[in-house]
Order: sequence, then C-alpha cells, then structure tokens
Amino acid sequence: MTISLYKWTIQDWHTLVESGVLAEKKVELLAGDIVQMSPEGFKHSGTNSSVADYLRELLSGKAYIREGHPITLDESRQGGIISASEPEPDIAIVKLPREIYLRRHPLIDDIYWLIEVSDRTLAKDLGSKANIYAQNGIPEYWIIDLRNNKVIVHLQPSSGKYQSIKEYRSGEVQPLAFPELNVQLNKLLLY
Repeated sequence: MTISLYKWTIQDWHTLVESGVLAEKKVELLAGDIVQMSPEGFKHSGTNSSVADYLRELLSGKAYIREGHPITLDESRQGGIISASEPEPDIAIVKLPREIYLRRHPLIDDIYWLIEVSDRTLAKDLGSKANIYAQNGIPEYWIIDLRNNKVIVHLQPSSGKYQSIKEYRSGEVQPLAFPELNVQLNKLLLY
C-alpha cells in the first residue's frame, strides 16, 4: 500500500489560513507540509524579544525587524511534486518600507537575513530549516544556539546548501547586507 501525502501550494496554504481553520494553531508550511511549531520556553522568548529590540535600535531606518511572522518562499517542483514553504522565522530582517507588508508577507528579495533562536529545535533549525532557506537563496541565516551558547552563521547558499558555516561565541559579526555594522554577540547570547 502506497501512501501519498498532499503537498500544499502557497495559494492553497493562504486559502486555508484565511478560512480560519488554523486559527490558534501554531503551525507553519515547510516544504509543502504543515508542521507543528514547538512551544517557546522563557529562554527562547526572552532572547527573541531582546535580540529583536537590539536589532531595531541598530538598524533603525535601514531595515524592518519582524518577529515570528511568515515569509513567503518560492514553490519548487521535484519529481512532479510541488514543494512550498511559508515558515515563520523567529526574526526576519527585511527591506523597508514596512508598509508593503500590509499587503503581503516578505518575499525572498525582501529578506536581508533570518534568525532562529534555538533551544529544543536545534536539529530542525540546523537541518530542514537551513536547507529550505539555502534552497531559496536566503543570503544569510543565523541560529542563536541557546544550549551551546553560540551563534551559527550560514552564508553562501548554493546547490541547496550553505557553503560557509561559522560559529561564534564572543566578539562581533558583520551582516552581509550591512558590513559597516558590528552586531555584538553579547547582545545575542544572553544566557
């Protein structure tokens, strides 16, 4: 017996979301599948809020900081199956003006970089999420690893994988989109 799962398209996903069926459910669309999101612990939510506030201050007038809201990625076909993703990264640093996101979610070309705050979801963030972001050409992806107290920076997406992955425990990082900025790691690694 063969079981074939339905892969959601972006259009079908938006119709489902607008219907209200998923109201109050913590889910996101990853590679065509509806995936349950992990509940946030205090370390995760505290870090997420503090990092977003810090980046808002640092990037004021340069970028818009979104917390836990969807981004729309391309649909791809593999073996005749449509694979669509509309994840909800913990933090998305996107282009201004912010008013364009009243009509749609940020698209690939709107995204400077994405950040996931990771505690219980480290394997998913390093695995399926990193792959989806690389396959869609997201230029920069950071994971704030709360368990190991480090920031993992993914760069150079090519052939569905990030070609450069570096780990930082102290000091500063300059984001690709804003190389003149020094993001202090002590402002990201709070625990």
